[in-house]
Amino acid sequence: MAGRGSRRGRRLGLGVGQWVSLGFLLSLVLAAVWPGLLAPGDPLAIDPRAAFVPPGWGHPFGTDESGRDIYTRVVHGAAPSLVIGVAATAIGVGLALVLGMLAALAGRIVDFAVSRLLEVLFAFPGLLLALLVITVYGPGVVTSTVAVGLATAPGYARIIRSQTLSVAASPYIEAAVVLGKSRGRILARHILPNALVPVFVLVTLGVGQAIVWAAALSYLGLGAEPPAPEWGAMLFAGKNYVTSAWWMTFFPGLVIVLAAAATTVLGRALQKRGVR
Repeated sequence: MAGRGSRRGRRLGLGVGQWVSLGFLLSLVLAAVWPGLLAPGDPLAIDPRAAFVPPGWGHPFGTDESGRDIYTRVVHGAAPSLVIGVAATAIGVGLALVLGMLAALAGRIVDFAVSRLLEVLFAFPGLLLALLVITVYGPGVVTSTVAVGLATAPGYARIIRSQTLSVAASPYIEAAVVLGKSRGRILARHILPNALVPVFVLVTLGVGQAIVWAAALSYLGLGAEPPAPEWGAMLFAGKNYVTSAWWMTFFPGLVIVLAAAATTVLGRALQKRGVR
């Protein structure tokens, strides 16, 4: 039985690390969809008598300054953290799709203008660009999500432009033009599917990056605010108690790192399979 399982894993192209990463991400999805199954308590319920209880049998991740159970808050924090990461990535890819396709297909003048715009955006580090957006529009969960999405868009746009140019110059596109197929049909059935395949692989990596950036913004007080059960906000709330109650920042930070690492491992695995 073990031999069959290992052969199945090899056929799927997944090693032990990839299976562990996949299992962890599935557990996060379960926590986001049905948090009460893993942590039936109230993440906002306070109990001052149980404040600063270290990790133990009754509270596996300990409690915070108000006696809230950190394990329950970490589990319930999966939903907002994952939603922010996925939504920010979707915003970035959507904007990049428009810019990349325009640059590749709308002519030299548009390509020049879009390319210069992307170069200007690349001059700013991604997180700094997100901070500039928040400075203009104000802090908040929605603003931080949009800011992270805008910050990731230039990288996706450059990849989409490059892939679209490569696909548009392929022989089968020339054959489709000779056969008299319309530009819309060629774009929808040939260019878009082939140009976006590498992007979907990178999206797996991008979700982890977006989760880290969103948590960083919340830690700076620019995203979700305490006592919201969001991983970055939990880090922000626990930063004043690092020496006396280390578990308040350790466990939310650990989950952020593991989520980013798991998406990276799976993204790299998909990338390698795409290359082959």
